[in-house]
Amino acid sequence: MPDRTPAITLRFLAAPTDVLMAGNHGVNGGRVLEWIDKAAYACATGWSGTYCVTAYVGHIHFFRPIPSGHMVEVRSRISMTGRSSMHIVNEVYSADPRDGQFTRACDCLVIFVAKDTATGTTVPVPPYEPTTEEETRMHQAALSRIELRQAIESEMNKQTYDGPSDAPRLITRFLAKPTDVNWGGKVHGGTAMEWIDEAGAACTMEWSGEHTVAVYAGGIRFYRPIQIGDLIEVDARLIRTDSRGMQTSIHVRSGAPRGGRDNLQTAIHATVSYVAVDIDGNPLPARQFTPQTEEDQRLWEHAATLRELRSQYSPQPLVAQRAVNHTT
Repeated sequence: MPDRTPAITLRFLAAPTDVLMAGNHGVNGGRVLEWIDKAAYACATGWSGTYCVTAYVGHIHFFRPIPSGHMVEVRSRISMTGRSSMHIVNEVYSADPRDGQFTRACDCLVIFVAKDTATGTTVPVPPYEPTTEEETRMHQAALSRIELRQAIESEMNKQTYDGPSDAPRLITRFLAKPTDVNWGGKVHGGTAMEWIDEAGAACTMEWSGEHTVAVYAGGIRFYRPIQIGDLIEVDARLIRTDSRGMQTSIHVRSGAPRGGRDNLQTAIHATVSYVAVDIDGNPLPARQFTPQTEEDQRLWEHAATLRELRSQYSPQPLVAQRAVNHTT
């Protein structure tokens, strides 16, 4: 087997075009997730030696905004492998180039699956074996999250979203462009995650009347590939509020335009939490949503169940809470 490295680091400057809108204090969460997906993709293809697709992105924590002009470092490392899957832990750091002091801005888990481009079937990947104490800890942390992920998946699959609803909601539709796809001919997972964050941010901003930022995403699940020219529908819906947070459920549906909206199928489903912030970036109290219809009340309880599951399982942290400053 060729010599393969289980880790990769990408480094680049955050550009003004990475900020979603004027007045924001940093790069939008969707763009950060796009960076992560590209770094994790490079890590996965480098390890497997073949084309890979995003299957899951989860346990996403946004700690602070990344200002335009900061040097960004995205570190991706394989923590465990299955027959055809690769679990990749990702950390995003940034630093003012003038002092080079990097601090953590985001971390998350991404799971890729190796595919045969000709048949679309899964293919085996080289097994990964941890060799250091830290690699072993990350491997055990990834294992500890499998049961939680399965429990959340089961809970999410029980839900429907087609009944009467008064919930704040925002639906956008557009066509998938050639510039949205990777070299396998499918829409890049990172691009789709940017669509998700933009829709969630727009929905919560419209509801709150304030700037909002993503702070946590419990899971983004990829069910089917999106093709060039597909009609895309991104449906963002507020399902619960607390004192500060606004929890959203976001579906990406896709299909051939000639089939119309009724033939669109769910391609991706995500749950993302947002908070409103003032001009200085400080969190604001959330405008409260009170569910009235049967479906809105059920989804309100569903959001609470997801929180309870995460608390109940208490898996090991993917990333050790070590000192994160270093000088370039």
